[in-house]
Amino acid sequence: MKGRKTKIISTGSYIPEMVITNADLEKMVDTSDEWISTRTGIKRRHIAKKEEAASDLAYHASIKALEKAGISARELDMIIVATITPDMLFPATACILQDKLGARRIPAFDLEAACSGFLYGISVANQFISSGTYETILVVASETLSKIIDWKDRNTCVIFADGAGAAVLRSSSDDTGGIISIYLGADGGGAELVGVPAGGSRMPASIETIKGRQHYMKMKGNELFKRAVKVMTEAVEKVLEMGNLTYKDIDFFIPHQANIRIIQAVTKRINLPMDKVYVNLHECGNMSAASIAVALDQALDEGKIKKKDKILLASFGGGLTWASMVIEW
Repeated sequence: MKGRKTKIISTGSYIPEMVITNADLEKMVDTSDEWISTRTGIKRRHIAKKEEAASDLAYHASIKALEKAGISARELDMIIVATITPDMLFPATACILQDKLGARRIPAFDLEAACSGFLYGISVANQFISSGTYETILVVASETLSKIIDWKDRNTCVIFADGAGAAVLRSSSDDTGGIISIYLGADGGGAELVGVPAGGSRMPASIETIKGRQHYMKMKGNELFKRAVKVMTEAVEKVLEMGNLTYKDIDFFIPHQANIRIIQAVTKRINLPMDKVYVNLHECGNMSAASIAVALDQALDEGKIKKKDKILLASFGGGLTWASMVIEW
């Protein structure tokens, strides 16, 4: 990569206290713990309180990341929030977060790339740092998916959950460590496979859309599964090629936490042992953009990532979007 090298100097995460187990879901929809566990790998998911919005979760994760970095919010040059569940259509959740943190009047904006949002956000921040435009950027992925889930739809309510992860990025003063390679992609031809039909300019809110439950997430899971395995594998191969790396160079893999069968299939295709793969799906569910952000912070806190390790990150989400990244820690 040209320009200055970008490093993630700290991370932070926040998961709501409220928990919904598979046993709880058995009482709500026609499902079972065995069905959910075998098909998704999920046992529990954390759900935000009624009064908690994406900016609230983002705030808690950001404070932890700033404390670990040893800096104040007033040292930030930019805030990027990746989310598909913003506090409201506008203003941006990033602007609300900026005010909550007490940051300066710096640029703040939202980025929407569904489950790939965190890696997209890191990529955008990297451009500003690499070019010398900004020095210190906060990238946050925050989701309150429980707010857009139809709790009568067993295809979605068993999968999705809430949480937030944050990262502080800065330019590197030396040539060691930092982002090695980034690969992003999208295919709008698959946009109809997952999304919320109503609430935008195509289908504004009305009595009909509310009665039709069109403000909840809809998903064609089987088709998404097929595409996810294929595209995530391709994204991994591409980002390794861009970094002049092979699978043997990777010390740790953090995939998007969507479905344990997707994770296992991708890991098998790229010939990585599962002991090199981080999985928190059983405890956290699918937190969309926040999944990799939270997993990265947890892996660091658990000591699974060491200095000079080469970390592979890969995601796939609605849009359809995908992203992959290699970082030397």
